[in-house]
Amino acid sequence: MAGQAGQRPHGGHGEYRERDKKALTQRLRRIEGQIRGIQRMIEEDVSCVDILIQVSAARAALEKVGLLLLEDHTRGCVARAVHEDGSQEAIDELMDAIAQFIR
Repeated sequence: MAGQAGQRPHGGHGEYRERDKKALTQRLRRIEGQIRGIQRMIEEDVSCVDILIQVSAARAALEKVGLLLLEDHTRGCVARAVHEDGSQEAIDELMDAIAQFIR
């Protein structure tokens, strides 16, 4: 994720724990499969209602990934900054991330 155009690195506040990285990667691969399945459904003229159900499921799965990332950021980076007395900047960054996420 880090280093791709338009994306910020993990903030330099630390690394994802390997277990968390693996779980997020697995979730994203499942979502990727869901998206490919939706594409196939469209190509095969599956019912619009059935496709919408799958779109909703994919969107919910992606939102779950976002929530997990927000939790990781809050429990890791923000908590660490609060303990190190950089709390206002970390809280501002968190609020910006939440605002972006809920758009």
